[in-house]
Amino acid sequence: MKKAWIGWTVVVLALAGSGWWWWSQRAQTEVVQYRSAKIERGSLQATVSASGAVNPVTQVSVGTQVSGQIRDLFVDFNSEVKAGQMIAQIDPETFEYRVRSSQADVDAALAAVLTAQATAAASRAQVSRVQVDLDEAQRDLDRKQSLVEKQFVAQSEADRARALVNTSVAALKAAQAQLAVTEAQIKTATANVAQREAALAQARIDLARTRITSPVNGIVIKRAIEKGQTVAASLQSPELFVIAQNLSDMQVDASVDESDVGRIRTGQRATFTVDAFPGQTFEGSVRQVRKAAQTIANVVTYVAVVGFSNTGGRLLPGMTANVRVVTDLRDSVLKVPNAALRVRIAGVEPPAAGASGAAGAASGASASAASGASGWAWLPAAVAQPAAGAGGGLAAQRERLVNGLKLDQEQQAKLDAISADMRPRFMAMRDLPEAERGPVRAKLMGEMQQRINAMLNPDQRAAYELMQAQGQARQAGGPPPAAGAAASTPVQPGLAAVPPASALAGGPAAPAAAAVGGGGPLGEFRNRLVSELQLRVEQAAKVDALIAEARPKFMTLRDLAPEERPKARDRIMADLRARIGDVLTAEQKTRYAAFLSEAAARTNTRGRIYLLGQDGKPKAFNVRLGITDGSSTELLVAPGGPNAAELKEGALVVIGVQTPAGAGTAGSSGRPPSGPRLQF
Repeated sequence: MKKAWIGWTVVVLALAGSGWWWWSQRAQTEVVQYRSAKIERGSLQATVSASGAVNPVTQVSVGTQVSGQIRDLFVDFNSEVKAGQMIAQIDPETFEYRVRSSQADVDAALAAVLTAQATAAASRAQVSRVQVDLDEAQRDLDRKQSLVEKQFVAQSEADRARALVNTSVAALKAAQAQLAVTEAQIKTATANVAQREAALAQARIDLARTRITSPVNGIVIKRAIEKGQTVAASLQSPELFVIAQNLSDMQVDASVDESDVGRIRTGQRATFTVDAFPGQTFEGSVRQVRKAAQTIANVVTYVAVVGFSNTGGRLLPGMTANVRVVTDLRDSVLKVPNAALRVRIAGVEPPAAGASGAAGAASGASASAASGASGWAWLPAAVAQPAAGAGGGLAAQRERLVNGLKLDQEQQAKLDAISADMRPRFMAMRDLPEAERGPVRAKLMGEMQQRINAMLNPDQRAAYELMQAQGQARQAGGPPPAAGAAASTPVQPGLAAVPPASALAGGPAAPAAAAVGGGGPLGEFRNRLVSELQLRVEQAAKVDALIAEARPKFMTLRDLAPEERPKARDRIMADLRARIGDVLTAEQKTRYAAFLSEAAARTNTRGRIYLLGQDGKPKAFNVRLGITDGSSTELLVAPGGPNAAELKEGALVVIGVQTPAGAGTAGSSGRPPSGPRLQF
């Protein structure tokens, strides 16, 4: 009895222990688990993949213009040939007979010319004889007419002499007409000679064309005929040989999809592999992007020509090449794994931005600062990511004032007028010596602040002074003053509605002013123009004036409906680009076109990522994304933006979610997770 009780006790304890273990494991599985990776900083390159064929840069198809039987072949595959070398011959016997026949026709035509010339000579003799008879008849008429006047002879004698003269005149006209006929026969015979000689020349050319010669120096890579084969040249010349002019300088004709062709430009670096040499990578560069579209099965592609040096002649024509073209390369950028962009966590959304939050976001969104609410950018934010600093572009500073001070429409119009009036004066500072810029800048900033203060009401003035003090504290690296604190000294905060010209020109400027002008896409665009196109001083001044004139136009986009902004923005951009092009020289215009093409290829997208906080819970962020290499994507974060402190190097980003059992959602492995199983 005691042993049975002990046995049942052991069984009950075992069941209790197993149940406790199962429930503890089940509780653990109900906790969502996240796989994470770090946001890293490094280089990133975007590529376009395509496939194509290896071809010689220059290859000539050799055909024939005459028909006949191939009598001799003098070259074969891989034979090296020289220009003018005979490589095949068509049986010339038929063409030789044609030459002989044409020569006989020429001889007969020449004989006809001689006959016509002899006839013409006889006609000229007849004309001379008739002319002599006419002269004699005229003299006789004159003599008899004189005798009739003296009444020595009858009048009838004079009449007979006059009739003879008339007859001689008619005979002379007939002889002259016959002479004209014979001379025309000479011309006809001469023309017939020329015709026969042309036929003879054509026959000789056809005879010469029976000798097939190489038009260039090169190598025979294709032979399409055999000895004894008959070739017919009717509507088009048949292809007999293909000769590659140079196999050391070759190219890959790659078919690029229409969705990727906009990123391909001449001069980009490319790599490719071929199946004949696995594991080896060959390098080249894009030489040409052909504009002729090729449509196969409703798929539109364009041919990109990648040139390379075929050292040693290892690669052969016709090999299939897998090409990767490097379309963009950026160094020292934040990048996140692509897996983080595919994660979606139900119920976790980015925090809604209020009025102040929207202003802060505007200050950080340097990529859209040039157009305010329009979101327009000359260049992607990744190009203009400063290493440090705060503030934003022109539109961001204006939005900060509008939102922070709650300006009405009339005050906003006055602010825009102050900006437009002060901008040329700030630009003029770049022409001053460095030692004079500081005092002039301080004077202009003080004047601008006074004009802004003058349009504000008392409450707005107090808020404006606080914003100035906060801006000064941020620039100094100290804590911002609390509400109610006033700025004790005049400051130069990053609140101006216009960027200083020195910042646009890339020269030294006050820290706050540099944040305003240097962080904006228009300022970055201007600096790149000056640097890459090597603009002269007067050209840079004209570009500054054009950009200053365009800024108010971009500001007006915020007053348009969202659906109207893209077209209006495009019109302003096209006008500005065209006017800048008028300032450039012919050489600069060529580089300018490539510059604009490169800028257009750098597009930004939006996405969402989730960061793990210290409590292990995810937090959602809407982010701007740049280029990708297939495994990582560039993360665009504006310094001083609202999320810059969290979206940084080393932050943990969620790349996968392991859901609890029965949740109905697949885990990171793609299979529904299962709970723990009992051990019995």
